[in-house]
Amino acid sequence: MPTQDTEERREYYRIEDHVALEIMPAGQLGTAEQGSLAPLFGLLGELHQLDFEAQHLLRQIAENNRTLANYLKVQNKRIELLGQALAQDLLKDFDPPRPVVLSEGGISFAHDQALAEDSVLSLKLVLLPQGLGLLLDARVTRCEPLENGRYEIGTEFEALTDAQRQLLARHILQKQALERRLARDSLQGT
Repeated sequence: MPTQDTEERREYYRIEDHVALEIMPAGQLGTAEQGSLAPLFGLLGELHQLDFEAQHLLRQIAENNRTLANYLKVQNKRIELLGQALAQDLLKDFDPPRPVVLSEGGISFAHDQALAEDSVLSLKLVLLPQGLGLLLDARVTRCEPLENGRYEIGTEFEALTDAQRQLLARHILQKQALERRLARDSLQGT
């Protein structure tokens, strides 16, 4: 017999985070964005995906040739720095990062306007600090008024690719590890 806890158990681990977020009706990127910003924004996601895909290859190379593996790590760091510079340039076009609750399954955030439940949105996210850019479709699952006149919007990602899901999972794990490290350091410091 299911209990309240098992009914409310979530499929994915959730973290509180701050992300740069742009919300648009699904499929309605502006003409200027389609022309210039979209390729650069997509490049951020591609850079991180390629890095993720290359990790196992780098481990295999390191088993046979440490010098080559170290050189490739340096080159990877250089590319990562270029990606961070690109992300900082693109962030000028976004509102300041906002607090969200993020999982592999969806994202929730406060918003100035009510959004119709079951409507589909295109969300442009830049996950910080690594500057990972993702363009994801999400379905609004809830819209609840807050006391300050804003709305708490809950969404569920739709049609994520395996690569997008892996990048989200990696970001969540890195954020979780950082929070644990900070908590451990603060306990040791007291």
